[in-house]
Amino acid sequence: MTTTDVINPSTGAVFTTVPSLDLAATDAAIDRAHKAFPAWRAIAPGDRARLLRRFAAVVDQHLDELAELEVRNAGHTIGNARWEAGNVRDVLDYYAGAPERLSGRQIPVPGGLDVTFHEPLGVVGIIVPWNFPMPIAGWGFAPALAAGNTVVLKPAELTPLTAIRLGELALEAGLPEDVFQIVPGKGSVVGQRFVTHPAVRKICFTGSTEVGKSIMAGAADQVKRVTLELGGKSANIVFADADLEKAAASAPSSVFDNAGQDCCARSRLLVQESVYDKFLSLLEPAVKAFRVEEPSNATAEMGPLISAGHREAVTAYVEGSDVAFAGQAPSGDGWWFPPTVLLAHSAEDRHWREEVFGPVLSVLPFKDEADALRLANDTEYGLSGSLWTRDLGRALRVSRAVETGALSVNSHSSVRYWTPFGGMKQSGLGRELGPDALLSFTDVKNVFLAMGE
Repeated sequence: MTTTDVINPSTGAVFTTVPSLDLAATDAAIDRAHKAFPAWRAIAPGDRARLLRRFAAVVDQHLDELAELEVRNAGHTIGNARWEAGNVRDVLDYYAGAPERLSGRQIPVPGGLDVTFHEPLGVVGIIVPWNFPMPIAGWGFAPALAAGNTVVLKPAELTPLTAIRLGELALEAGLPEDVFQIVPGKGSVVGQRFVTHPAVRKICFTGSTEVGKSIMAGAADQVKRVTLELGGKSANIVFADADLEKAAASAPSSVFDNAGQDCCARSRLLVQESVYDKFLSLLEPAVKAFRVEEPSNATAEMGPLISAGHREAVTAYVEGSDVAFAGQAPSGDGWWFPPTVLLAHSAEDRHWREEVFGPVLSVLPFKDEADALRLANDTEYGLSGSLWTRDLGRALRVSRAVETGALSVNSHSSVRYWTPFGGMKQSGLGRELGPDALLSFTDVKNVFLAMGE
């Protein structure tokens, strides 16, 4: 069996290897999941709920271990990694309450009784990215399992370790063998087989828009269901009447968190022109104070980029651009990059339009509300965003008018596990999380019972 090296992005050094499954091993895992499905869907809702609560409890017992793995494997700060492990636990707890509440409807009809049922799909394939390996995995597998499906999960080649450990913890918690399997390997082998294997009835994919389109096209051959959470180029809109000090102090974390490797990053900063210069003067010290450190340090606010190749790609956006100011980053080994603010001179600037996926913030002034909306919506993406204003009417008008799946007013919140999350336009298809997440892992069956004489 071939293996893949796992590299610590803080040092650039290989520290372990993991298996990389071939086509035959992938097929075998899918076939095991397919065979395990009838027994798993037949488990009483209350018993399935208890198993998920037990899974959550076992994850809770291993929070520090999971967090430390993510620091080494993904370069996440220890604070972020602890939150991410805790999010897996919380999402499992939340959806443990779902099996007993997955109710259909009774629809009034003449001549009998009409009821609906939510039937699980079968095998669900989940493809997880490298930027948030733990939480994004949980957002898929927790509701899928709660709805009665079995799951095969492919972690990213760069960051497989926490997914593999979660698969082990699921067995430790008592989930039946083959109900939840981790299938590490190349996207061109494992991920593509999820698309083509007839037993995989749904794919959840988080990653680039380009790959998402390919998966969607491939899934059409078998009319396979998909949930796609894709790229983003979210806007952070600051109006002149906003609390400028608070907006400037919070802006760095909205784009530099996780080294900007976040599809929800507010990487386009729109500032009303009457306060543009003042806002930049407030933003500069906040950016320069942003702490880029060894991610295991408790004080670290940002760690390294994921790989040498990705650092080169991010660097290409900055070279030749108008740099307003930048922060500091460690030198030496590892894939470090400083928080950087670029001045956009036009909405056609490459760094303004394209998803950099690094700690790079583009800034552009706007004239009025209509101009802000024009600029904010002038993108193929529509995942997240923020706006800052003290005017309640404006907050409501702009929130409704910005073409994005999740928007936050006077804050930078994007994801809460109890509310829906997903994108508009080319940022995705479908919604994850929230009270209705299980519905996308089921088919609605309608049953009519004739009353007779």
